[in-house]
Amino acid sequence: QVQLVESGGGLVQPGGSLRLSCAASGFIFSIYHMRWYRQAPGKERELVAHISSGGGSTDYADSVKGRFTISRDNAKNTVYLQMNSLKSEDTAVYYCNAIRNRNNYWGQGTQVTVSS
Repeated sequence: QVQLVESGGGLVQPGGSLRLSCAASGFIFSIYHMRWYRQAPGKERELVAHISSGGGSTDYADSVKGRFTISRDNAKNTVYLQMNSLKSEDTAVYYCNAIRNRNNYWGQGTQVTVSS
């Protein structure tokens, strides 16, 4: 059974940091590209960050470049999103996504709220 379980969300003040984790199981994690998406209230889901299966290639939305870092540990079947210098506009539910060819798996999401 495929599972993606996000954790690490919460309430943080503007300028603060959070580290999201996504633990994967039920598929061969190391051959899947991994992504983080987010969805704010009333907005469409948007791609935040992407990392290739081997971890050698990453890409980011312009809105988070220089502040967020995606990484993965294939030995632990886990992908991370380090979020620094958080802004109120980063408030959203963050989702982990695994993709390879026609296979596309999603986690349940974790809430990140940036507020003073």
